[in-house]
Amino acid sequence: MELETFPNPGVTFVEMTSDELTALGPGNAQPDLYVAHIEYEPTTLCLESKSLKFYLGRFRNQEVFCEALAVEIRDDVAAALELEAAAVTVTLTQKSRGGITITATA
Repeated sequence: MELETFPNPGVTFVEMTSDELTALGPGNAQPDLYVAHIEYEPTTLCLESKSLKFYLGRFRNQEVFCEALAVEIRDDVAAALELEAAAVTVTLTQKSRGGITITATA
């Protein structure tokens, strides 16, 4: 699923949060559950939320480390918005598994 955008109606800051992100842990193929928090300062484009929901759903069967996933999402969102990667912040908080919680920011 591709990320969709729409013309910025005049906002200067956008925050989006989803607790519906799931990916598989590399090596063990066990599901990891995440809260994804995305922040950006739009110039000409804004991210359409339903496309983000479908985009995040594509990771459901992908084996990936939390840290790599944060970078991949950041880079894809930045590309869709035609922004530099540094203009987008993605924070993933992996829900506790085995007593360990991971937070990765890109």
